[in-house]
Amino acid sequence: MLDVTQALLPARDRPPIQGSPHAVIIGSGFGGLAAAVRLGARGYRVTVLERLDAPGGRAYVHHIDGFTFDAGPTIITVPYLLEELWQLAGRRLADDIDLREMTPFYRLRFDDGSWLDCSADPVAMRAEVARLSPGDVAGYERFMKLSGELCRIGFEELGHVPFGSFMDMVRVAPDLARVQAWRSVYSIVSSHVRDPRLRMALSFHPLLIGGNPLRVSSIYAMISTVERRWGVHFPMGGTGALVAGLVRLIEGQGNVVRCHAEVVEITLEGRRATGVRLASGERIAADIVVSNADSAFTYRRLLPASVRRRWTDRKIDRSSYSSGLFVWYFGTRRQYQDVAHHTILFGPRYQELLKDIFDRKVLATDFSLYLHRPTATDPSLAPPGCDTFYALSPVPHMDSGIDWSVQAEPYRQSIARFLDRTLLPGLEQEVVASRVTTPRDFQDRLLSVKGAGFGLEPVLLQSAWFRPHNRSEDIERLFLVGAGTHPGAGVPGVISSARVLDMVVPDAVALR
Repeated sequence: MLDVTQALLPARDRPPIQGSPHAVIIGSGFGGLAAAVRLGARGYRVTVLERLDAPGGRAYVHHIDGFTFDAGPTIITVPYLLEELWQLAGRRLADDIDLREMTPFYRLRFDDGSWLDCSADPVAMRAEVARLSPGDVAGYERFMKLSGELCRIGFEELGHVPFGSFMDMVRVAPDLARVQAWRSVYSIVSSHVRDPRLRMALSFHPLLIGGNPLRVSSIYAMISTVERRWGVHFPMGGTGALVAGLVRLIEGQGNVVRCHAEVVEITLEGRRATGVRLASGERIAADIVVSNADSAFTYRRLLPASVRRRWTDRKIDRSSYSSGLFVWYFGTRRQYQDVAHHTILFGPRYQELLKDIFDRKVLATDFSLYLHRPTATDPSLAPPGCDTFYALSPVPHMDSGIDWSVQAEPYRQSIARFLDRTLLPGLEQEVVASRVTTPRDFQDRLLSVKGAGFGLEPVLLQSAWFRPHNRSEDIERLFLVGAGTHPGAGVPGVISSARVLDMVVPDAVALR
């Protein structure tokens, strides 16, 4: 039983209970860190193992010549998911993190020079739509009503529910059928609005989690409502401030985050996980193992084929994967004060470009970009008078055969020229810090199968029950969190995957 003096301490100040069951977590992305906080609050002794030199996974932070670059996630929605983690550790999010709401969320810039500012204000959004396409206002309102229903079903009701049985899928089938979840996001959007720019504006969101708007389930049209209802936020200090805050919560619970600790094997006794083996040869015993590594990598590289009945090599190979990502991080010696914090720049093509990325798997000469300028909100992320940026372009994953050692620099140069003639005049003469990440880096550094930016593609037949389960179908006491399991990619998704653990991981008392 918990000692009375310990019970009176805030959760973050309680040491792990003597004899507590041990949970080993592979990877320190948002999913792994959230899982560690939740398991620590439930009485587990937790060790988080990270192969890189710092925590964060895809949310790693690069520091170059005084510039701070968040490597991955930069848009924070659904802040109550973070508040919940801080509460579990006996603290308030606001005490540790200064989370700023973005108004507007971002500016969408179209190839013809027109734009749309997206915000949570329904009146302002109606006016923006009317400015672009007056005949589409009523259709936009109908779309937002549908988006609200999709959010209720796909996020609020099902986002934290495990799909461990096919019957779980059968039970939600009527709701999914009613909202036509088999249709693509682009198809649903196109049935409500006609202007091609609005079709792009309301359907591009799946690209931010590696999905193709032409074929991911229409359930992802919920993102428009997620943003409106909970807002788009940015933590001062960058997304890395959230990573550092979560690590402090874990350590405050008496648990450990170890870097330079690469897991090369999940050890087994029969079909039951018993711990992990590190590249150094060290073995760490565990009562449960939670993998925040890429789900396909977890099954293919950390477990022998002989114990895998569902996630066989054949099934992993035949699955479809999210797009790759090309990211150029750059700092400028001057500031571009007219550029918003978040900007989406659409190129001249939309549907054909998506087919190049996802179907033909060729590196197109044109592109669409997400441009992040965090110094618009937090100047401390760059030296005085300077700006920090990153430009993200969805590209094919490694099955394309693209040789990024040859193609990366020409592609970066083409992005620089595009930004120079659109938003950032004189850019190439102003760049003083630069780094590029390609699908090859995702494959080699982040151990993402095929260099996919977000693991398995979020199509309907790779979602919910069809996705790798949060409680492994193949291995007892192995659990999965992160983009590759249910509910999927994006910061709310991976944090919600850790919420699912509360329903599938045995209580610590039961394992003691």
